Amino acid sequence: MLLHWDIFCRVIDNYGDIGVCWRLARQLAREQGQAVRLWVDDPASLRPLCPACDPALAAQFIEGVELRRWPTGFVVDRVADVVIEAFACELPAAYVAAMAVSPRPPCWINLEYLSAEAWVENCHGLASPHPSLPLVKYFFFPGFTPATGGLLREAGLPLAPPQEPAGMLEISLFCYDTAPVSGLLAALAASPRPILCHVPPGQPLAAVTAALGPADSWRLGQSRIQPLPFLPLDDYDALLRRCAINFVRGEDSFVRAQWAARPFIWQIYPQDDAAHQTKLDAFLDRYCAALPSSTAAVIRALFTAWNGGGDVAQAWPDFLARIPEITRHNANWARQLAVQPDLASNLLRFVADRA
Repeated sequence: MLLHWDIFCRVIDNYGDIGVCWRLARQLAREQGQAVRLWVDDPASLRPLCPACDPALAAQFIEGVELRRWPTGFVVDRVADVVIEAFACELPAAYVAAMAVSPRPPCWINLEYLSAEAWVENCHGLASPHPSLPLVKYFFFPGFTPATGGLLREAGLPLAPPQEPAGMLEISLFCYDTAPVSGLLAALAASPRPILCHVPPGQPLAAVTAALGPADSWRLGQSRIQPLPFLPLDDYDALLRRCAINFVRGEDSFVRAQWAARPFIWQIYPQDDAAHQTKLDAFLDRYCAALPSSTAAVIRALFTAWNGGGDVAQAWPDFLARIPEITRHNANWARQLAVQPDLASNLLRFVADRA
């Protein structure tokens, strides 16, 4: 069933919001044969993830997706069959008005942020009638169980084998500038095992430079800290599969680290009144459920420390000592998640059920 989709995205968190929306738009077009327009208020934010993007253009086609700049003075040319409001970004008022007078109102979906919290299952798919217009908006929650919208996963996505790293350990460091990077660097400096740490530009490299001073690269004991250029999405995914340990942040790289099936440490996006801590605990409860309590405690200690609740340098050696076990666990975790339908497929079924 060919449908026209409009996905609206406001760039809030650097590359996370646009990364999720671009992956979804690309998958709907590539795998499902859908006609997709992606409206983004800051097209320049997509350029590092997709070098084919020209931020100067108001409209362009890339990998089967029509990319449109979301201007301040939005003019409606047509209303799509499916309208996705990514992360409650609030549609243009003119577009909502046009939806209300369409002969066949579109399926209007608010794509929510990913969460492992139990309440998500009860709220996924709920309808919210507009207070004054003949429109209904549905809440679509990504998640880790079949009762949610699932996770973004392309068909044929390779899962890295549970290979235990030998020799030099490669890690990737993608974090916010609030991460306790100095504690990690101290841990790497004390490591008895050679480590190569890849640091992308932006906040991660700025945090490392603030701790160590400007340089092309740094040597800390047996560890080498190496900047790398910003990688397009597919190349970044390959880096995650190659590295033995990945530090990730937000939502997009968090999900990709799980498909890479390698040990990872997640820095969750900080929220007011520490609401993010509840989300972090909910994920760790699910993720660690099948692990021995001692291993779960080691993982929790490093995750907690990396999110500002402990000493990273103290938690790191215990995590490093259990890398073989955690690697095997992550391979099993990825396989279990991959059995469930992916988010794009779930979206199509959701829309078809309401046609």
